[in-house]
Amino acid sequence: MSIAHVASISIYPIKSFGPSLVSAARIVEGGALEHDREFGLFDANGKFVNGKRNPKVHTLSAAVDWKDLSVYFKPMDSVDDPTCFNIRHETDALERWLSDYFGEPITWRRNSRGGFPDDSAAPGPTIISDATFAEVTSWYPGLNVSEVGKRFRANIEIHCDEPFWEDRLFGDPDTTVNFLIGDVLFHGIKPCKRCVVPTRQTEGGEPTPDFADIFMAQRARTLPAWSNRSRFDHFYRLAINTRVAPSEVGKLIEVGTPIEILGIG
Repeated sequence: MSIAHVASISIYPIKSFGPSLVSAARIVEGGALEHDREFGLFDANGKFVNGKRNPKVHTLSAAVDWKDLSVYFKPMDSVDDPTCFNIRHETDALERWLSDYFGEPITWRRNSRGGFPDDSAAPGPTIISDATFAEVTSWYPGLNVSEVGKRFRANIEIHCDEPFWEDRLFGDPDTTVNFLIGDVLFHGIKPCKRCVVPTRQTEGGEPTPDFADIFMAQRARTLPAWSNRSRFDHFYRLAINTRVAPSEVGKLIEVGTPIEILGIG
């Protein structure tokens, strides 16, 4: 088995929007990485405004400046400078701007104690390998590794030699695979169920024809011997959902840190 270590760490400050690469990230309450999915956009019914439900998310870039707690939005077809709002003092103006852009009332919310995870039962960082991204990219002649990585939106990318190495990090239902990243204890839960978002270009949202069908056929064909096939009710699954033990809050994960599998928990 090849040795794996952390190759990169991505946080997604605003849920459903683009990543920020960091060299290290701290575990916060709930088991998430600090600042990951810390902000979210909600519609009038209290539901997330995300790429699954509103393709206009794919036409808007966003970034957060943590030093002065400002947020920047820019339509991807705009030649103007990004529109900036101070999150402490200009929330009303920010919500009006977002409501105009999306054509519906938008509420801006923040949760600095664990963010707004995609899977509340497994709210830890999602994990995938660079070898997996390379393999998946080979299934789509028109895509590159960078674009594929952006589509699947994982938090921790590990470096290893084997595609789907991370499939070692889950076992049978009702079990976990315990593993360490440095001194941080993780529980691997399951392969991540994917949605419509990876089928679209990250900039603009143009769909890739037959993306999901190609993916499922190739994922089934290339499923490694160490992967637990019983966890695949369908093969549109990639990356690993995790939980982090409460005892690990405050610990740091850094690029270059090795990963050690401990066994079934």
